Amino acid sequence: MHKFIDNIISFSLKNRFFIFFLTVIAVVAGAVSFMHTPVDAFPDVSNTKVTVITQWPGRSAEEVEKFVTIPVEIAMNPVPNKTDIRSTTLFGLSVVNIVFEDRVDDFTARQQVYNLLNDADLTFPDAHDAKGAAHPVTHGSYIPLMMSADRTLRESAYESLYSSYRQFRNTFAATLGAQNKQLKFFAEARRYESALEAALSANEVPTQVYTNLIETVHNNMDAMYKYVALRKELLDVDELHFSDLYVPIVDDVELTFTYEEACDIILEALRPMGENYLALVRRGLSERWIDVYETPGKRSGAYSAGGYGMHPVILLNFQGKLDDVFTLIHEMGHSIHTYLSCANQPVCYSDYVIFVAEVASTCNEALLTRYLLDHAKNERERAYFLNHFLEQFRATLYRQTMFAEFELKVAELTAQGAGITADALCGIYKELNAQYFGDGIALDENIALEWARIPHFYYRFYVYQYATGFAAAIALSQRILDLGEQGREDYLGFLKGGSSKPPIDLLRGAGVDMLSPEPVEDALKLFDEMVDEMAEACRKLKAEKH
Repeated sequence: MHKFIDNIISFSLKNRFFIFFLTVIAVVAGAVSFMHTPVDAFPDVSNTKVTVITQWPGRSAEEVEKFVTIPVEIAMNPVPNKTDIRSTTLFGLSVVNIVFEDRVDDFTARQQVYNLLNDADLTFPDAHDAKGAAHPVTHGSYIPLMMSADRTLRESAYESLYSSYRQFRNTFAATLGAQNKQLKFFAEARRYESALEAALSANEVPTQVYTNLIETVHNNMDAMYKYVALRKELLDVDELHFSDLYVPIVDDVELTFTYEEACDIILEALRPMGENYLALVRRGLSERWIDVYETPGKRSGAYSAGGYGMHPVILLNFQGKLDDVFTLIHEMGHSIHTYLSCANQPVCYSDYVIFVAEVASTCNEALLTRYLLDHAKNERERAYFLNHFLEQFRATLYRQTMFAEFELKVAELTAQGAGITADALCGIYKELNAQYFGDGIALDENIALEWARIPHFYYRFYVYQYATGFAAAIALSQRILDLGEQGREDYLGFLKGGSSKPPIDLLRGAGVDMLSPEPVEDALKLFDEMVDEMAEACRKLKAEKH
């Protein structure tokens, strides 16, 4: 050992310039690595804390304590991994601090507090219909109330919801502001150009995809304005309000389906996918992959779950409505995607990232829509199907892009060092609604608060994937219908890819390049054409009445 060390010393002394040169290279390489290594250079050692701020102007400290501070403290008690709850109550102001254990990250803490405030602590006054009858307003009942034909009830429910959110606007603003400040800190510490780049890098998605989406939608706003004008015309109102957006334009079509009929419909709608795909769907339907009906204690909604070495399973709460048929084909799309990924990839690549997760399910829905339109029994039924698809389009491609732009604007404001206040957030959100809906709808102060009830804003630039996934699915479904076997084989190759390649490359292999604006442009062109179809169908129906 000593001889070895002596040899190294001897070599170094004889080759001083060479050793000096190697040392300089090592120092430079170390400095460069330090500058570019994604590490937390300045770790935050303080406790994880979330502050809930509530203003109640004009109320005494005793009233605020009794009706605000104490209820918030009680609502926060179920929060897991908290260490302490501290509060301060002043004239017209309540401040509650929830302190968490060191192992709880800030993202999780804020999401937990937001969810409890939103789900447990927020209550809403009853809404009243045109006859004066009271209707309870909850998170679950709000959208059904907004779909009511009674405009008085819709407006009352709309006001009820946002009157409660207005009380906590500063709390939600502080929570969302803290979220963005932390995103900014981690992005800078890890040498990213922006919080957006940091968030998208996990799925290997370039920021160009995000900005292309927003820019392309901006260039195709006319179709949205045309749809808003059509909705105003068909609802026959002097002024369209945001409380009028969910009520069906065609509402006198009653369609019900048995589960067996729904299975037959989706099998027919998926014929363009080819026999191999259909065989898997039949297998899922016949081998009881699906828990179909609602039962006591069963969770609500629907989902598909699966994993390596097992077949997927689907949870439904089938009620026999048109939406249930769409849900069945949607979840089956997820399940077949999971099955093919696991069957064709090693376990390390068998899962797929969220960027492509909704493509397979939405592609199935697009094929179902085309099938229903082609097999509509009459013009009224066709108009009903068009209305269903247009609303899905508006809510997914336009609305989620608006959400994505809101997230981006808030992140840019944070990067500039500006304060994230409730007034600033409401101002941004109101301007975006004016831009996305145009002059055809009456802006109000309530819609400026909608950002406060969107939980996805705490998911780090998540919502854009709904819009890009929808656009990719529309493009892929059209390609399957137009190209036949070639389009089908390309698409099945995408489903089998799992996460073996970056999602952009997987989609490009299926014939859709999300780095270009073309998929979004094509989807919006289809929306424009369907708005015209809807207008023509409804005017025919109106003429028949007269």
